[in-house]
Amino acid sequence: RRHARNGYNAPAVNGAAENLADGMDTSTAFKQLHASLSEQVLGQECLVSRLIIALLADGHLLVEGAPGLAKTRAIKALSGHLPGDFHRVQFTPDLLPGDLTGTDIYKPETSAFEFQRGPIFHNLVLADEINRAPAKVQSALLEAMAEHQVSVGQRSYPLPEPFLVMATQNPIEQEGTYPLPEAQLDRFLLHVEVSWPDAETERRILQLVRQESGREEAPKPTPITLDQLHAAQTAARALHLAPAVEEYIVQLVQATRHAEAYDPELAGWIEWGASPRASIALESTARANAWLAGRDYVSPEDVQALAPDVLRHRLLPSFAAQAGGVGANQIIHRLLECVPVG
Repeated sequence: RRHARNGYNAPAVNGAAENLADGMDTSTAFKQLHASLSEQVLGQECLVSRLIIALLADGHLLVEGAPGLAKTRAIKALSGHLPGDFHRVQFTPDLLPGDLTGTDIYKPETSAFEFQRGPIFHNLVLADEINRAPAKVQSALLEAMAEHQVSVGQRSYPLPEPFLVMATQNPIEQEGTYPLPEAQLDRFLLHVEVSWPDAETERRILQLVRQESGREEAPKPTPITLDQLHAAQTAARALHLAPAVEEYIVQLVQATRHAEAYDPELAGWIEWGASPRASIALESTARANAWLAGRDYVSPEDVQALAPDVLRHRLLPSFAAQAGGVGANQIIHRLLECVPVG
């Protein structure tokens, strides 16, 4: 009711209501996708939902967590529900850009060079431990993410559609790593943190592993078609976004740059604020979240739900914040408390 009073629950524009009505099959397909992934990836509900949101928002995500937390399993399970293929690339210090993108190979029989595609030419790519590869390899991956193409020599090669990269980082080992610069981190739509499962979930994981090891390969699910994916992306982009919610998004991002207007202590915690990419990411992910919830409008709660994952890697905490043990999560929590809705 509060949303209706504030104008958030307004009639959908650009045919969004009709799209929702006509797209029951698409909506049902994504609900089944979410349910299926949740059954296969236990204890990581946030990672599952963020993967689907990144798919709908046509972005990429960086996942940070200790080993063994089903990061690889999650994106591999997602690939089984999509029209396309999956490839995992283990990033190591000796990796070269050509090992990822591909390179021109000389063919003696034709006396010409022929482009040999690299592992980046897959629909879903897992860049495992991206911070172990040198800067040139990271840059090659991030260029492919931003441009959806690979340039080798004087030619450019388009990447397949859909194209989603999930990069992972291991937070417990920093020796021999090449941390991503803040400017490159900004190109990830979301930065998701995964944590340990609780005891009950870990028991269910043991049971699931026993079941999977004792049975034949499970039948592959019916994949979501490209038409369904495009219809879902179009429907999410067409959801009604009230001016008050748009202003809330803008003020949240502005507050990361001019926090003194809201809280002097908060201003002392932030060395560098978020770029306009944060505003774009907040809107697109909030739209995807609202569509998955079955609504035809975006609410402030959608923005608040995605704000930590959108802003976490786009804020640079000050030295005073780091010295005081204040991290990005605490800064974002304070931001959400200080910036009023509407």
